[in-house]
Amino acid sequence: MSSSSYGVTHKRKGRSIARIALYGFLILTAVVWMVPIAGAIFASFRPFTDTIRDGFFSWPRSLTLDNYRNAWDQGDIPRKYWNTALILFPALLLTLFFSSMVAFVCSRFSWRFNIALLSLFTAGNLLPQQIIIQPLFQFYNRIELPTFLSNSGKLNGSTWGLILIHIAFQSGFCTFVLSNYMKLLPKSLNEAARVDGAGVWKQYWQIILPLTLPAMAALASLEFTWIYNDFFWAVVLEQQGADRPITSSLANLGGEFFTDDNLIAAASMYVALPTLIVYFALQRYFIAGLTIGAEKG
Repeated sequence: MSSSSYGVTHKRKGRSIARIALYGFLILTAVVWMVPIAGAIFASFRPFTDTIRDGFFSWPRSLTLDNYRNAWDQGDIPRKYWNTALILFPALLLTLFFSSMVAFVCSRFSWRFNIALLSLFTAGNLLPQQIIIQPLFQFYNRIELPTFLSNSGKLNGSTWGLILIHIAFQSGFCTFVLSNYMKLLPKSLNEAARVDGAGVWKQYWQIILPLTLPAMAALASLEFTWIYNDFFWAVVLEQQGADRPITSSLANLGGEFFTDDNLIAAASMYVALPTLIVYFALQRYFIAGLTIGAEKG
């Protein structure tokens, strides 16, 4: 065997070993992630007496839907879904709308402070939420709202308070991604629109925004998951447990002296169901959203 053939064979063996190691690592990671999920699914169908006797991760001896029925009633799941929808959809739509306008200005026009404005929106995403909890809580307590917007008359404890905080924290990432996407669109589109007499709003609404819909769909799938899964702000800013979104409802199922893990597992399946539906329905956009904006225009 010649030295060149030996070198090629050696490289192929090295690549095969590296590929096997990579696949083994990925399989191990997937198993580690799936074990708690599988345990929760089994527990949600297992009677609580079986869990006490055999342990949480044991194979179920019998299956029942009682945990789902009890979680639906005790966790007040229908109302929690409604509370979540009242927060999620306005926050999602307003975040994408405002972010697209800022991204349009920063990406399609050259002016002195466009880079500084984009950096300001992006920098806000790097600020840990826990840092501003105390001043934000005091700020919310001092803002008066009409009674038809909040029963307490305060921004704190109202649905609008949660909507505004989600818009504030999610707009930075959305603006950054959309501005990078809009930079890929040719500037000749704006120039041709100006020649035809189109104003700034018409350029944004009728020309650039329709071309940005793939990026908006990808961001919508990501933002839906992030806003829906919020637990921190829902607990901090929503004073009444009955008005909190569904992610915080799991805390209401814990007892004072013991916790029914099977009941919480069934409730967790209710909580996870909408995100799973959105993921499988918009899987193509969700995966694209993980890399969108990475290209440089």
